[in-house]
Amino acid sequence: MQALGKHLLVELHGCNPELLKKVDVVKEILVSAARACKATIVDTSFHEFSPFGVSGVVVIAESHFSIHTWPEYRYAAVDIFTCGDVIKPEEAVDYIAARFRCKKPSVMEMRRGVIAGHAGKLAHKLPTATEKLVGADQELSLVH
Repeated sequence: MQALGKHLLVELHGCNPELLKKVDVVKEILVSAARACKATIVDTSFHEFSPFGVSGVVVIAESHFSIHTWPEYRYAAVDIFTCGDVIKPEEAVDYIAARFRCKKPSVMEMRRGVIAGHAGKLAHKLPTATEKLVGADQELSLVH
């Protein structure tokens, strides 16, 4: 089954709570994970909550990494959504889990963008102005 992207839903239990509390640490870990799996970083946004907890996203050209932490439960929820076949999101999971000192991450994989009736590999870039997109029910051409 071909899909536009792979979405990993990652459960990290038993993490070091001190690491989960600090926005600068959480941001550095997610940015480093994106770099480690050769993703193209576009932007980042992170927020530290009071009394503790961090939410953040690393926007990558191939989609995104996001995290929400609950230090009081030694837990973090991580989403890694990637498109194309260059990025290996499993490597990012291993990196993030190791850095937060989670010994057994739980990972659920979802295929996103499964296009009904489409056979073969799905392109991840728009066609040029002279090429056409073919949908399931109609033909659309790009207009510039």
